[in-house]
Amino acid sequence: MFDENEDVKQEETSSAEQAPQETAASDLTKDTDLDRQDYQWYVVNTYTGRERAVRDSLENRSKNLNFSNLIRRIIVAEYEDPVIKDGKPVTDKKTGAPKFKIKNYYPGYVFIEMKMSDEAWYMVRNTPDVTGFVGSSGKGTKPFPIPRAEIEPILKKLKIADWDYFSDYKVGDMVKILSGAFEDNEGPIISVNSQTQEVSVNITFFGRPTPIVARFDEIEKI
Repeated sequence: MFDENEDVKQEETSSAEQAPQETAASDLTKDTDLDRQDYQWYVVNTYTGRERAVRDSLENRSKNLNFSNLIRRIIVAEYEDPVIKDGKPVTDKKTGAPKFKIKNYYPGYVFIEMKMSDEAWYMVRNTPDVTGFVGSSGKGTKPFPIPRAEIEPILKKLKIADWDYFSDYKVGDMVKILSGAFEDNEGPIISVNSQTQEVSVNITFFGRPTPIVARFDEIEKI
């Protein structure tokens, strides 16, 4: 999915691209309206198992350096997986609730929605346990953002339904249901509700056209 050409933190930096002083972050002009169109998704490599530590470190540094106008979201693609033993779910002895373990869809990667700038770029790639940006040829070059077609399925896996990624869904579009009771069924959109972030899809169920309601994060264009 990702370009394996990455800039690595250990590379030598030329004098022309020496890092700005972190104290200069306070001089940045603050963006008050947070125009989403100015933000794009980037991916950084980390040491496997250090994804959450990198996320926490980036969030803390972003806050301390007044970078909230440059970095909007930092995501680790984690999910809960039921603990299974001898083919059966393991439950808590006291509560009887099923036990889960945290897994990562993309080990070694952290996803960042940000405005690319010299300051933000330097801060991210010099965070402990970050080994580089995906999509950079190295030697001080900034990375390319991740294409919409690649980040959208990742957000859907994490049940993140940004309106920006679904605003072009319209009546008549053919979509596939990604999860739920009607998973893998296909059909045209017959209505769109932007307020609830849901669509009505006309699928074929037992040989008959059947309208169902699905969330934006449960569908994919085909």
